[in-house]
Amino acid sequence: MKRYHVIVEGQVQGVGFRGFVTLQAQKRKLTGSVKNMSNGMVEIFVQGEEEDIDSFLAAVAKGDGRFIRVDDITVKQTEVKPDEKRFSYGWF
Repeated sequence: MKRYHVIVEGQVQGVGFRGFVTLQAQKRKLTGSVKNMSNGMVEIFVQGEEEDIDSFLAAVAKGDGRFIRVDDITVKQTEVKPDEKRFSYGWF
């Protein structure tokens, strides 16, 4: 089990990115959260098995092929939250 703090830059607000991220996490049974930041970036916390997280991050980096454009992703490992049960969608 791993947990990562992810910051995504690009065209990621106002284009359905948080919903896309949530769907990708739920498909892989990952927990965590996604929210817009006031600087135009998006913050993600994602937790689960490393192979599922790798697949998730690859999908996030690729985007939806329509409106989402990811320019940069910063990924840092952080402490696992053993009681976290779901992936949530937040605002700021």
